[in-house]
Order: sequence, then C-alpha cells, then structure tokens
Amino acid sequence: MKKKIFRFSKTFLPLLLGIFLIWYSLSSATPLERQELWNNILLADLKWVFLSVFCGILSHLSRAYRWKYLLEPLGYKPRLANSFMAVMGGYLANLGVPRSGEVLRGATISTYENVPFDKAFGTIVSERIADLAMVLLITTFGFLIQTENLINYFENNNINPFLSMGILLVLIIIGVIFLNLVRRSNHPLMIKIRDFARGLLEGMRSIVRMKKKKEFLFHTLFIWTMYLLMFYVIKYAIPETNSLSLAGFMAAFIAGSFAITTTNGGIGVYPIAMGAVLLLFGINQQAGEAFGWIMWGSQTLMVVILGGLSFLFLPIYNQKK
Repeated sequence: MKKKIFRFSKTFLPLLLGIFLIWYSLSSATPLERQELWNNILLADLKWVFLSVFCGILSHLSRAYRWKYLLEPLGYKPRLANSFMAVMGGYLANLGVPRSGEVLRGATISTYENVPFDKAFGTIVSERIADLAMVLLITTFGFLIQTENLINYFENNNINPFLSMGILLVLIIIGVIFLNLVRRSNHPLMIKIRDFARGLLEGMRSIVRMKKKKEFLFHTLFIWTMYLLMFYVIKYAIPETNSLSLAGFMAAFIAGSFAITTTNGGIGVYPIAMGAVLLLFGINQQAGEAFGWIMWGSQTLMVVILGGLSFLFLPIYNQKK
C-alpha cells in the first residue's frame, strides 16, 4: 500500500501541480489578459519556432553521438540510430515520470546493443555530471551579469539553487559511504548490490578512460550551445520579446532550467516562470508567458513525436538482431 502511494505521489503529484498552476494562472488573469496571451501564441512567427525545434533536435543528436565516447572504453560501439532513439525515448518517459528516462534509456541500449545495464547507466551518470558542470558555468555567468534580478526571482519563488547543489553534494557523500559499507559486507544481497555498483562505477569511470576527450568536450559545448540557441531564437517569434537583452535572456534561461524540474517536463511551471522573470526586464506578463508556452510547447511536442516514433521504430530497426 505504501509503495502504491509513493508511486502515485512521485508520478501524479507533479503532474497535478502543473495542471493546477495552469488553471490558476489562467483563472487569475482578466479576460483581456487571457485574450492577449492567446493572441501572442497564435501570432507567433513560426519560422523562429521551427528553427528553435531544429536546434533542439541537433542537441539531442549530438547527445546521442557523444554517448559513444563513454561506451567505447567499455568495449561497446552502439549504432547512432539506437542511441538517438534511446535518448528520445528517455526524454518522453521523463514527461510521464520524472527522472525515469535515464533508467529507460539505459535499459533500451542494453536491450538493443547488448550493453550491460549497470555500465550503460554509469555512463549516463557521467553525462549528467558533465551537464551539471555546464549548468554551473552558465548559472555563474548569469549571476555575474544580472545578480540582483536573479536573486530577487529566486527569493520571490522560494528557489534556492545553492541549496539544491548542496543537497546533491550531500547525497554523493552518502552514496560513497554506503558503497564503502557494501564493499565490506558478505551478505548475499550486499554482494548483488556490490556487483551492480562495480558495473555502475566502471561506466562512470569511462569519462576518465575515454581517448577522445576533446571530441567529448566539443559535443558537450555544442549541446549546451544549441540549448541556449533554441531558447534565444524564440524571442524573435513574439514582437514584445524582440529587444530582450542578454541579461534578460540569461536570467530567463537559468530560471527556466530550475523551474522545469519542478513538475513533469515543466508543465504549468515553465510559462509562469518565464512570465515572472521577463517581467523584471520590462516585458509584460502575457508576452512573457506566451514566450514560455511557445518554447515549452514546441520542444515538448518535438519530444512527444520523436520519442513516440522511437518506441515504434526501435523493434523494427532491430528486428534482424
């Protein structure tokens, strides 16, 4: 019973929170404000939206290609098509159950490329460490150019990025202590955990053992450049955001990055976050929320389509195997 409640709370509560925030945001607006929001979305310049989606696809392709640099030291060379479909399937899963995509991605590549799951998952953890470093760099740059506005936004929305980073560090330390305890135990369950942890650590160590570190770094920079670019070009889709400054762009990107983890794929939260932070830079709330809806909606639709097609074509593409 407790497990069912835990699964429900983990899966549906963030989704329900997102739906509630959508309802609250729309119901608290006046009819004129709702009409202005809707008009901004309908009149968006689609060429910039498609360009943003294209940048998103390039980032996902690069992520799939970058993965091979972590798997090669372990003796595996998955096909790019399988890596890409595993990545997109994982993104789609995250829309339903937050953070389930990494597990599904590892299981997919394990199924179709015969990569042990523990090692595949270890490489995904290594990827996340590299991505976390990029988030920290971008956040630091954002604070340097717009410290006051970002601090005000985080305080007004009860967001503490440093607390999140501190919690992550504590969890890592706890994990290291737990692994040391597991290593010394002879209990059958502990032995199974130890074997899995060894495979996981081997996958994580691949980031140190890989020969093509420069290529890995290039793709990491390319992925995050595409993330920034797909966000940046959307500002030209709405007249009110055309003149958005670099400081405003960075503040919105950072705020959106933290907000998107609050609910499943950022549903409900992302547009509200965009409206709130862009308001600090002289853009009215309806235009800011329209910006958020267009950005979130286009990228989410792309993930739904490509992720769904990936689930469909994975068995077809690998039927000979």
